[in-house]
Amino acid sequence: MKVFQINSVCGYGSTGKIAVDLAHTITAAGGQCRIAYGRGTAPGDVDSVKISGESGVRLHGALSRFTDKSGFYSKKATLRLIDQIKAFDPDIIHLHNIHGYYLNVKLLFGFLKEYNRPVVWTLHDCWAFTGHCAYYDAAGCTKWQRGCNNCPNLSSYPKSFKDNSRNNYLIKKAIFCDVDNLTLVTPSNWLKGEVSHSFLSKYRCDVINNGVNTDVFKPCDSNIKTRLGIENKKMLLGVASIWEERKGLADFISLAKKLTDDYAIVLVGLSDKQKKSLPENIIGITRTSDQKELALLYSAADFYINLTYEDNYPTTNLEALCCGTPVITYDTGGSGEPVSNDCGAVVPCGDIDAVISALNMPKNTEKIAKIASNFDKSVCFEKYFELYKEILNA
Repeated sequence: MKVFQINSVCGYGSTGKIAVDLAHTITAAGGQCRIAYGRGTAPGDVDSVKISGESGVRLHGALSRFTDKSGFYSKKATLRLIDQIKAFDPDIIHLHNIHGYYLNVKLLFGFLKEYNRPVVWTLHDCWAFTGHCAYYDAAGCTKWQRGCNNCPNLSSYPKSFKDNSRNNYLIKKAIFCDVDNLTLVTPSNWLKGEVSHSFLSKYRCDVINNGVNTDVFKPCDSNIKTRLGIENKKMLLGVASIWEERKGLADFISLAKKLTDDYAIVLVGLSDKQKKSLPENIIGITRTSDQKELALLYSAADFYINLTYEDNYPTTNLEALCCGTPVITYDTGGSGEPVSNDCGAVVPCGDIDAVISALNMPKNTEKIAKIASNFDKSVCFEKYFELYKEILNA
């Protein structure tokens, strides 16, 4: 079996790690997998190809800012991608995030329809069926169900000074809804429900939860607290690839103001500028792609706190649980789906007092880790392999 994956990044961020872990699953089963990506770098242990230069990504992003046509530039990069697909000659083409300023989706889908190979598309957010945004929960917008216009989310990714949401919606509906052999996958039940109300509802949609590497993300002895000078405090951890507004950085600052001196907050993934603006009881760490270091951070934490206002099925929640750490998350998207009463709490968005009340929960590492065994990537990604075989044998 030969699988060609396409994603904005490879090996870092939640979707990049998912693509790499899935590639390892495919090759371990005797198949072949190549990952085409648009931004950053890739690990050396996977067959990968970068199809967009950094200057092309920046140009695409700049043009999108003024035209609100994210996903409709990068023609040369997309032609290089098409050449790579043809050369690899895959049995399955697996799409992940095809937004991110590196692809021309109209050109790509025109090719996919002619190439007529089975396509699996994992939706990691809502961008595929909206006229602009990747998420709309915080804005309370439902226009995507009937046709976008006058977008309230122009200031969110992909940021734009102009509103082209109506045209984007119509173009996406036209190009995404006429693929003969397309199967959708969502990591959460929540997103599957959203898809059922969108123009993509005509397609089969399976739920396959994200998985993590439990050989890395597991309870382990950690000296993180000592290294950070907080060995006598309860450690509350937050992790994000980019601490944009929807990730709740402002809420962590509000939380810090209400906590006693018994607690210390540690946030991973901050920019240098963001670190300088933190109160004294928040320790800021820049982004790390070292998974073992992340496992040490999760294991050291007394609680993993996820104050996201918009999300699908956050991998960080799973990583924390697999390290035996309870998760407290806002009730948004599918963020609370893996969190049961035995392993954390799901609280209303913006309710800092509810977060503080949940901190009374004891940390039962063994019980949490047992629940988290369901998130082992070998279990989750085997479901993709079974889906591939089902599609090819149909």
